Amino acid sequence: MTTQRTENESLHTDTGDALPQKGSKEKRIPPVEGNQGGTKTRPVETSFIRTLPLGSDQALRRRFMVLNEPIAANIRFGLLLEVLDKVAEETALKYVNRFYPDARVVTAAIDRILVRNPAEVTRDLIFNARINHVGRTSLEVGIRVEQPGEPVSHVASCYFTMVARSGSGEDAVSVPLPPLEYVDEIEKERARKTLARRDDHRRQQADLLEPPSREEYLMLAGLHAAQEAEHFDGLLTGRLVRNSWEIMYPEQENVPETIFGGYLIRRDYELSSICSELVAPDRSVVIAVNRINFFQPVRMGDKLHYTSRVTYTSDSFVCVETGIERISRDRTTKALSNSCLFTFVNLDRNMARRPVPPVYPTTYAEDARYLAAYRSHASLLRNVREI
Repeated sequence: MTTQRTENESLHTDTGDALPQKGSKEKRIPPVEGNQGGTKTRPVETSFIRTLPLGSDQALRRRFMVLNEPIAANIRFGLLLEVLDKVAEETALKYVNRFYPDARVVTAAIDRILVRNPAEVTRDLIFNARINHVGRTSLEVGIRVEQPGEPVSHVASCYFTMVARSGSGEDAVSVPLPPLEYVDEIEKERARKTLARRDDHRRQQADLLEPPSREEYLMLAGLHAAQEAEHFDGLLTGRLVRNSWEIMYPEQENVPETIFGGYLIRRDYELSSICSELVAPDRSVVIAVNRINFFQPVRMGDKLHYTSRVTYTSDSFVCVETGIERISRDRTTKALSNSCLFTFVNLDRNMARRPVPPVYPTTYAEDARYLAAYRSHASLLRNVREI
């Protein structure tokens, strides 16, 4: 995402690896001679640390502020997404370039960023990254975000699936990567969790094709029946939508002709946050990125259409789906570039959770989005006790 892609690099992440588009001829090349043998690399040897000196750099601190006021969680989460993207790229590229000096990495997916504690804009942020698992052509980079102090504050954890690529255009190839060596139990457990996350994502994708269960059908039927009441004044999901347009300029270029992916997901988040406030009566704060998938690169001159929708609410939680549709400068290409699902929580001034109103889907498409968010949210609750 923060390195270049070509128009032919459509990424599919069911197995965590890059797959060619239908009809394309995917080639694979071996690692550079002399780099295949010898001792394998352990995950601990791939560690990468970056520090944002918010505590000492006043200009940086001001840039990351939401408001110039002493409020809790006063930090711009969208900018953190940009930093996370860059940290994941640098961590993966350091490993890939050992075997392919001219190769690059692209982000195929961001899986389940969990915000565990609110970050303070007056304290340094430390990003501890490490490769948890290496597949055929992909790597999972885990990043733990902390703020030092007594005690250390665990701000967030996240997982990036990166794919190693070489060449460009019709000559682009996926490059096979040497596996890691997992020695201690922690390394083995992290590798097992990587595979479990991939299996969970495959199950979720398969679930999207499944019809509603009886319980889910009754839930949707009840939402539709409520809309028939004489004095119904509930929030319709069809009206909880926000759109934005943007043209990509050379200013946003990251590598030749390709736009910085971290910038795109920041814009995704910012529009999602605005959209969540259509439902949250108090303060809307992000607590999880359920999933971000990347399908198409974005190039200079592209027109981008951002669409954010509130798809589901429960208790104090608001789920917002956002997608970016890119239209090429010559208007010959129109495709979904990426899709995101964010979970926000409604908080009062004391950072206590407050309920949000239910939302009501009306059309078949809105029912499908509601059900997908319902299932994703249920999976999040099962796996994260803190929520």
